[in-house]
Amino acid sequence: MRKLFDKILIANRGEIAIRIMRTAHEMGIKTVAVYNSYDKNAEHTKVANEAYYLGDGELRETYLNIQRIIEIAKLSNAQAIHPGYGFLSENPLFAKACEDAQIIFIGPKSESMLKMGNKIEARKFAKSINVPVTPGFTGTKKELLEAAAGVGFPVLIKAAAGGGGKAMKIVRNQEQLEPALEAASREAKNYFNDETVYLEKFIDNPRHIEVQILGDTHGNYVHLFERECSIQRRYQKIIEESPSPTLTPEIRAQICKTAIDLAKQIGYVNAGTLEFLVDENLNFYFLEMNTRIQVEHPVTEMVTGIDIVEEQIMIAAGFPLSIQQDFVQQNGHAIECRIYAENPENNFLPSPGAMTLYHAAAGHHIRVDASISGKNVVENVFDPMISKLIVWDSTRELAIKKMNEALKTYVIQGIDSNIPFLLTLMSNQNYRQNKISTNFCDNNLTDLIDELQNLKSQTETTTLIAAHLFFEILQNQQAKSIWQHIGYWRNQMQFEINIDKKLYNVVIKKSEKNKIDFEVDKTTVHCELRKTNEDSFEFFCDKKYFTAYVSKAFDGKTNITINGFNYQLHRSDNLLHKEVFDSNDFSLHSEQDVVISPMHGKVLKVNVSDGDLVKKGATLLIIEAMKMENNIVATKDAEIEKVNVNVGQTVESNMVLIEYKN
Repeated sequence: MRKLFDKILIANRGEIAIRIMRTAHEMGIKTVAVYNSYDKNAEHTKVANEAYYLGDGELRETYLNIQRIIEIAKLSNAQAIHPGYGFLSENPLFAKACEDAQIIFIGPKSESMLKMGNKIEARKFAKSINVPVTPGFTGTKKELLEAAAGVGFPVLIKAAAGGGGKAMKIVRNQEQLEPALEAASREAKNYFNDETVYLEKFIDNPRHIEVQILGDTHGNYVHLFERECSIQRRYQKIIEESPSPTLTPEIRAQICKTAIDLAKQIGYVNAGTLEFLVDENLNFYFLEMNTRIQVEHPVTEMVTGIDIVEEQIMIAAGFPLSIQQDFVQQNGHAIECRIYAENPENNFLPSPGAMTLYHAAAGHHIRVDASISGKNVVENVFDPMISKLIVWDSTRELAIKKMNEALKTYVIQGIDSNIPFLLTLMSNQNYRQNKISTNFCDNNLTDLIDELQNLKSQTETTTLIAAHLFFEILQNQQAKSIWQHIGYWRNQMQFEINIDKKLYNVVIKKSEKNKIDFEVDKTTVHCELRKTNEDSFEFFCDKKYFTAYVSKAFDGKTNITINGFNYQLHRSDNLLHKEVFDSNDFSLHSEQDVVISPMHGKVLKVNVSDGDLVKKGATLLIIEAMKMENNIVATKDAEIEKVNVNVGQTVESNMVLIEYKN
């Protein structure tokens, strides 16, 4: 008689670990978490019934340590292991180790993973059964260099064991190829513990469409239709939706049938995703198979009503699928936005650090899969994704509208996030009209950032000043008016306020309880505080209604979020706790004679030595932060006076990396 598991171990962290635990607990199954030194107080360790320490060290010694995870599974008496996504989720050695230890792996068998989890083998298999694939090449570094020259540029470098856009590089000429191969191999080794990469012919302006399938041990298969994943940046998905607004009913039926046929041919068991590129004529080409649950699985759950993790667990326990193909329907439209700790206005620079405020969106048909429940510290050693925001509505147009409103109430302060960029995409007419491709963000980045800055500038200066003044009052709940709270303004009724580096002269004209009149640029503004919430307040400013989310920055400035955009304010007569170094790109320097680190991270490569002459634009060194490689480049022709860092060294933000000779 089949029996569900009593306890499972989740060999992962963050939001996916919590999401798996949620379903397991609903099924009456206890869960075991694992964590390393950075995750001692992480949310997933609190949600689990038990938590075990993996140890210190790099990812390969903790979350990628197969032996240690198997040991913990045995120690905790876990009967099964769910790998989540990333880390060991597509590692056949891990699946085989579970099988050898008589622990159920909640995923495919190691044989299937070898055939389809490895992108090179998957392409070979698809080609053998006459599924169209894009031209691809495997081999040594030397062979890849020669193959690329033969097929012509552009080409795409991909990790054989990879997924999630990791270690993917587009190369447009021969000169870029060798350093790109080296970088992709390093990233693949670091993230998947396998440095193997391959080349694939790059198709201009494709769509990225994927099909979710489920297969059980009884020979039953279903697809849960498709997801559109074409909005990407540097081959990392940003926005996913279901159903795809691109496919016709005929192409949808064909691509889903192809996905099921592929899965049946290899006897695939558990959840998997078949990914395809679709060209402008709706011809589709097999790209790869992800032999795991995916980041974007919630949009499929929202439109089908099927809990994919529950099906995974039931399949692994030996039960047949609980659904038949005729039962599966697409209802309405779902959109997912990935929330990242990064600065869109600064080339998406990773933004680890401590939050001063965290407020997740909430409401009917709004779902947040997150690894935090309040303000937290985002470490620089992990992927920069903080959470996923998913919405559902009856049509794509309404779902876009709902996502736009949800993003405006999703507030992160203290660190940068990509929320403003996501808001910009939601309002972009090309996105709304589905005039997109996988290259859309990269090809239109300058225009999108201009659009972002335009949207941000639409909040009037007077609104921000009013929010700042009301926050000052609310800092002291005993104050009945702004005069009592900051009494010296009676003698100095005007002051300067700095808003994102611009100074404004403010004159207080009148103040009563919860009401302020002030003057800026000879314009008098009437404001009234109407309602206070736990981490926000609502107010009128010249008869317009606003909600402001406000917190105090660590340097003493005031963080304000209105309509999804963040602003920083401070009065010039108030001393800040510390000077904060501002930067605009990866060629960061506070003076012309030094290069400053833009982030916390680890030095992967140093390309220069003391005494070298460098040209403007040359890559000086490479820093890894949040599993991403960042090139630090020279902004001028110069001679290197001194290199202050070595490969493998951990560096802090604003640290002097290189000194130029005067």
